Amino acid sequence: MSAYRELAAALRELEATMRATDQWRMTRPDPAAFESIEPFCADTMALPQWMRFVFIVRLETLVEARAPLPAKCEVAPAVEAWLAQSGVGGVERLRLTQAVEAIDRLVTEN
Repeated sequence: MSAYRELAAALRELEATMRATDQWRMTRPDPAAFESIEPFCADTMALPQWMRFVFIVRLETLVEARAPLPAKCEVAPAVEAWLAQSGVGGVERLRLTQAVEAIDRLVTEN
């Protein structure tokens, strides 16, 4: 399987995991929120909003265009920290973290 197909599958898995853990349903942030220069748009979005409307969308765009991927991806530690701080625990926390770790690994290795 090509790296792009693997990444596309991992992104679909992240979306499915976010849906299953009730982290998907949310309103789209205002256009100004996307202009943030902070990592993960931390000053304008909650992390699940950033994952849905920025992270997944940008990576899907790269996959569709078969464009070069970033040199490395290290989103999982931020997701883990946010989930811990937000009180998300147990299986939900593990599933979300593992889904993002898979994406981190695929992007960084390719």
